[in-house]
Amino acid sequence: MRTPWLVKRQNHNNASQLHYARQGIITEEMAYVAQREGLPAELIRTEVGRGRMIIPANINHPNLEPMAIGIAARCKVNANIGASPNCSDITEELAKLKLAVKYGADTLMDLSTGGGDLDQIRTAIIQHSPIPIGTVPIYQALEQVHGRVEDLTPEDFLSVIEKQAQQGVDYMTIHAGILIEHLPLVQGRITGIVSRGGGILARWMLHHHRQNPLYTHFDDIIAIFQRYDVSFSLGDSLRPGCLHDATDTAQLAELKTLGDLTRRAWQQEVQVMVEGPGHVPMDQIDYNVKQQMEECDGAPFYVLGPLVTDIAAGYDHISSAIGAALAGWSGAAMLCYVTPKEHLGLPDPEDVRQGLIAYKIAAHAADIARHRPGARDRDDAMSRARYNFDWTRQFELALDPDRAREYHDQTLPGDIYKTAEFCSMCGPKFCPMQTKLDGAALKDLENALARDQHPSPTL
Repeated sequence: MRTPWLVKRQNHNNASQLHYARQGIITEEMAYVAQREGLPAELIRTEVGRGRMIIPANINHPNLEPMAIGIAARCKVNANIGASPNCSDITEELAKLKLAVKYGADTLMDLSTGGGDLDQIRTAIIQHSPIPIGTVPIYQALEQVHGRVEDLTPEDFLSVIEKQAQQGVDYMTIHAGILIEHLPLVQGRITGIVSRGGGILARWMLHHHRQNPLYTHFDDIIAIFQRYDVSFSLGDSLRPGCLHDATDTAQLAELKTLGDLTRRAWQQEVQVMVEGPGHVPMDQIDYNVKQQMEECDGAPFYVLGPLVTDIAAGYDHISSAIGAALAGWSGAAMLCYVTPKEHLGLPDPEDVRQGLIAYKIAAHAADIARHRPGARDRDDAMSRARYNFDWTRQFELALDPDRAREYHDQTLPGDIYKTAEFCSMCGPKFCPMQTKLDGAALKDLENALARDQHPSPTL
């Protein structure tokens, strides 16, 4: 779809959507997003130009169906996959991609660290993906030096970033906000640094006694992103890994740096979103979102969770979906899903499904709470289908139609039950929705009550 759009933009020094938006140009991607979101195209252009919205759309990902991340758009959900040296390979990762797209992931991050040729795996994922693909390039940089953090050079980082941009990656997590002066602030934490990328850079800085190379070479990264229209996803290397560490001085110091980096990227017309925590008590979530909006001038906030309790091992997709719904209500633009395997192991396809549906629920609940036009239409349609015992329509409207049908059919599998006016919970005789309160009956009741002179008993 995008191939003819992109031909017109060849040989431009800056291919970013932000660049065109500031020129007053509504690109085909912006127009497509406007149609998907049900918003005016000029509003999309204005929001992209202001930096409050991004359209991750690498010029080398032509099969992409453009989407938007920002406060004016629907709350989005990201799914993570990634091949591991021990647990998966390219075939399984493509199966996870297919599953993620089926169940409504808006973007997908490839966090592969092994299990085959990383470039081959990433290329296959991009070629098969209609949704934006994100990566954490520091992972591949570390693989190329065989896991020896101290051997990494700034050139290693930049070469991997350029290679992934050429492949068609739409956004990249860049851990440029963790500075050497932030490291002493981690003292007193229970879980220290839990970001894998942040931990790699912390070790590098401690070994070399030098500043974060992603920070010192940030302008070089900007130049790469300009050429391919890659969006920054500024990584939160010092995100809290437990409730005890939430909203501490280390996290807030890095956030201030992320705000500075956001403005630097905007000056060069490169798109930015900012990543957030982590593990946060419910009463601190709204503050975290509002603080990010202030420090980063409204750049889209992309949150991992946050988890609202630390004791839900095996059920962290639930504990984090609670925090994600609250964050979305407060203004987070995209939610990064958590699976039941969080903290325990590499997710399999069923874990991807469960984590994604939990987060689709959270994002949808946030859209309803923010009173987005049309957000509740599907819910009202589901309610009507339930009241009319239209089981087929209920399955269609469910976020996971396969699971809804599966659970219904476990006890009432026959086709005859698809039109039955009951479910297996109440049975055929005691479903309260069979009490039809039609207009005529209610009118007769009102008349009878009006004739009755006896007052209702006081409760």
